[in-house]
Amino acid sequence: MPKTAATILVVCSLFTALCGGLTASAAEAVPPTPAVGADYRLGPGDKLRLTVFGEDNLSGQYVVSTTGKLAIPLIGEINAQGATTAEVEKMIDAKLRDGYLRDPRVGLEVLTYRPFYILGEVNRPGEYPYTADLTVVKAVATANGYTYRANQKRVYIKHVGETAEKAYPAGSATMVAPGDTIRVTERLF
Repeated sequence: MPKTAATILVVCSLFTALCGGLTASAAEAVPPTPAVGADYRLGPGDKLRLTVFGEDNLSGQYVVSTTGKLAIPLIGEINAQGATTAEVEKMIDAKLRDGYLRDPRVGLEVLTYRPFYILGEVNRPGEYPYTADLTVVKAVATANGYTYRANQKRVYIKHVGETAEKAYPAGSATMVAPGDTIRVTERLF
């Protein structure tokens, strides 16, 4: 009896391992976790709050332009596209030190992230504001759900800075990043 139990256990383990590998096609990539913390890279449409301590005239809300620039009084434009908030803080600090303030203390935070886009077989395709921990399921719900002919197993996502879209499982584990474009295709049957 112990040999039979061991054999069954081995067969079940192999079956589970093999079936686990068949849940997603090879064309579907593992979705990356979007960097929305300290590693987040700024881009057009991001709304920022700049605080220059003791300088209320410089403090305020700013939006990264379509060209990736941040226009700040006194110091002009700063190239914010692709930089983190810490990197932009250092750029602003350096420009303020260059003839404007002796010891500027600068703080920068993202108020709202650039929007995401969803198109294809959803009831309301379009541009929507990004929210924290956004998944494909939440993005589809924001667009009022799937149409009756939507493929609810796979979506295609084009991330900012990439030239091509990739296939991902249309589930709650697939994360969406600010600026992503999600395409929901038609199912075949």
